[in-house]
Amino acid sequence: MNKKILYNNGKRLSPWRESLNTIIFGSETRLGRTFDVILIISIIVSVFSVVIGSVDKIYKEYWEILFYIEWFFTLLFSLEYTLRLISVRRPLLYARSFFGIVDFLSIIPTYLSFLFPSIKYMLIIRMLRLLRVFRVLKLVAYMDEAQVLMSALNKSWRKILVFLFAILALVIIFGSLMYVVEGKEAGFTSIPKSIYWTIVTLTTVGYGDIAPQTPLGQMIAAFIMIMGYGIIAVPTGIYSAELVKTFKPDRINNDACPDCGKTGHDYNADYCKYCGHVLDD
Repeated sequence: MNKKILYNNGKRLSPWRESLNTIIFGSETRLGRTFDVILIISIIVSVFSVVIGSVDKIYKEYWEILFYIEWFFTLLFSLEYTLRLISVRRPLLYARSFFGIVDFLSIIPTYLSFLFPSIKYMLIIRMLRLLRVFRVLKLVAYMDEAQVLMSALNKSWRKILVFLFAILALVIIFGSLMYVVEGKEAGFTSIPKSIYWTIVTLTTVGYGDIAPQTPLGQMIAAFIMIMGYGIIAVPTGIYSAELVKTFKPDRINNDACPDCGKTGHDYNADYCKYCGHVLDD
């Protein structure tokens, strides 16, 4: 009799997919740990090849080898991404997760390079996949802290977004004002150029490529600089407040859900908080 595993919602997952899930998403078994180690080594080699491929002298001499290396790892990671989708019952949930998006973005630039050759260097995004090293090396404490940071960011991004829209309005207003006050003679040749100067000044970067010449323009610039110090602190305060409310001493279970592949569950949770699947079958 062909045994199948029954999950809490009544749907069944075949044993071979369950085994595949254990190998790909788990690191407790020897095969799972071996898979993760090979994956991490592959990511490092792939990123290294992209980096050295940006050096003209090396690329001209070894372009053919680098080309084959790039396609080898792209096909390898494409196969891995496909297997990840197969090994979970709800592939869309995994595809929309952080690692799912990163996995997809780490392979798509190679395929798009036929249309946009320079986009292949965006394969460097594969570096984000190395975050899995924390799970492989059992650095659970670091993953717990990362989960706290991500949770606080998720709760505060709307407030920060509203704040940024307000800043955008101020930047447009001050940029337009500087365009009127200074004019083209001082380098403020257009409103977009003036907005660029306002952003550079407000963030206290100060490239110095454009500078106000009139006393009124310098007074406005000074006001923008002083205002910049206070504005920079606001997003930090919003995030810090959410971080304090989010932090909990309880440990977080970072084992991936066998159904959707997401992590970050409560340490004593029995069910996935994203899809409701049983965590401990």
